[in-house]
Amino acid sequence: MENFYKDKVIIVTGASSGIGLASAQKFASLGAKVVLAARSLDKLEKIASDLNQRFAAHSSQLIAHCIKTDVTKEEDCKNLIDQTVRHFGKIDVLVNNAGISMRAVFKDLDLTVMKSLMDTNFWGTVYCTKYALPYLLKSKGSVVGVISTAGYVGLPARTGYSASKFAVRGFLETLRIEHLYDGLHVMIFAPGFTTSNIRNVALTADGSPQGETPRNEERMMSAERVARIMARGIMKKKTHMVLTPLGKATLIANRRLPRMADRMEYKMMANEPDSPLKKQ
Repeated sequence: MENFYKDKVIIVTGASSGIGLASAQKFASLGAKVVLAARSLDKLEKIASDLNQRFAAHSSQLIAHCIKTDVTKEEDCKNLIDQTVRHFGKIDVLVNNAGISMRAVFKDLDLTVMKSLMDTNFWGTVYCTKYALPYLLKSKGSVVGVISTAGYVGLPARTGYSASKFAVRGFLETLRIEHLYDGLHVMIFAPGFTTSNIRNVALTADGSPQGETPRNEERMMSAERVARIMARGIMKKKTHMVLTPLGKATLIANRRLPRMADRMEYKMMANEPDSPLKKQ
């Protein structure tokens, strides 16, 4: 993959941890120039310094650049694109990875929580893609939307999360068809349950962070492995990637045996520790 990624300019949102961080590290290791975007500038600066020390030691130009970005703010997303082009001169790949999750049944949910998820997960993707699109069309580059199995099937106690990820999938599906003959590559990427901090900071019914994740992450796919698969998918111009056997099985069951799939999804979520769902 080194030949493909050499000197490509890649923006990764939500790059301060989890899949975003692992992706940025992977792209940098393959010779790409990486723009790290997130709200925590301190974290980004440490990550960029590390990447530059590791992968730009013999280069005249630093390969990692960080830009403080809150993707819920349109002006921040425009600034991210403008600063990237000013710094590196082009954009080859945009990875829309920034996202938040939630864990609460809808009847108990404060609607500000759902708005927060839509602002980050959906509108963050829309804003960044809108301003990056002219440059991606010029480079015949790639737009990646990191969604979830919850973007294909409704997950109980995840109404806001599923709604936002369904919306991202619908947006990117349409974008792909609109630019079918323009050379733009659009990839919808659904990692499934991955070791990251997204569950720790998931919002509860009143908008407060969940804290300790309810899931045992020992058997989950690592963020580093997800990053490797994403890099390969971009290189091969994949349009859809659903990772993990559980994710793939859930989609197949939902298409072929929808009622049984509903019961399975309910049971799986209800069996989580401190689940807001009643066990049946």
